[in-house]
Amino acid sequence: MLKKILFTVHSSLSSKFAVLDYSGTHSLFARINCYRNLSNFAVGCLLSRVSQQVATLYRKSAFTLAETLIVMGIIGVVAALTLPNLNSSTGDKETVAKVKKIYQNLEDAVGRAEAVYGPVSEWYKSPNGQYQIGLAAGRLIEFMKISKDCGTDITSCFPDKLQGPSVYWFYNSPDLTRTIVLADGTAVLMTYESQPGSYLRFYVDINGKKGANIPGIDAFQFNLTNFGVIPSGHDNTKNPVPHKVPYFDCTDWVINIGNMDYLKMDSSKKCNNNPSIILDGVSNTSCK
Repeated sequence: MLKKILFTVHSSLSSKFAVLDYSGTHSLFARINCYRNLSNFAVGCLLSRVSQQVATLYRKSAFTLAETLIVMGIIGVVAALTLPNLNSSTGDKETVAKVKKIYQNLEDAVGRAEAVYGPVSEWYKSPNGQYQIGLAAGRLIEFMKISKDCGTDITSCFPDKLQGPSVYWFYNSPDLTRTIVLADGTAVLMTYESQPGSYLRFYVDINGKKGANIPGIDAFQFNLTNFGVIPSGHDNTKNPVPHKVPYFDCTDWVINIGNMDYLKMDSSKKCNNNPSIILDGVSNTSCK
């Protein structure tokens, strides 16, 4: 029985791996030796065969130079299509985070100043009704981390010009302003607000004197009112779409919606990349 099993194994190995060709007396002795060392023989045969198969597969699986260049070209095209959107999305998120941070800083400064000096409504004007920008701003600055105080010298801290349809009025009335640079590099210009129930305006540029210096892109506005610090663009409509783009009124959208997709819509509020989406600030707040 053992001889039959050994003979069967030998026959199978010989036929499949084709490593021995026995004949005559030599074949007899070869078989005997093979039977005596069957385990070593089988392992050796298998390892040899596996090595051949691996080498064959390796040769078959290798890419040619042409195939490699084609794959690299496809990767390059995909990267060229996706990276701009990815960079834009990342940049927008960073801007939103910075605007929300300055918003929180302003709210905190106002709250702490009022806890010490009383309501802003009682000290942003003098007894004769004159705006006390220096006094009001000075009290707020006490509770803000700043790196530079430029006083009324606007352009030493704030951009020389904000891009827009005209020169903003405060550049011509520096005595009614107070300009500082926060520890994180944000430039803040404080001036008065003449609207009833409002006291101060805060114009902020998150890049300081650098960057685009465009309202709604890196420059934003907040108003100090009876209701606290309010982002520009806020009204009785919940999260309204900015009326002008880009403009200071985009500040409310950034704070409450948390993106800058107003830059991706046309004049009819339709998203450039998907005209079926019309931004309304309520049900449609993103072009994605």
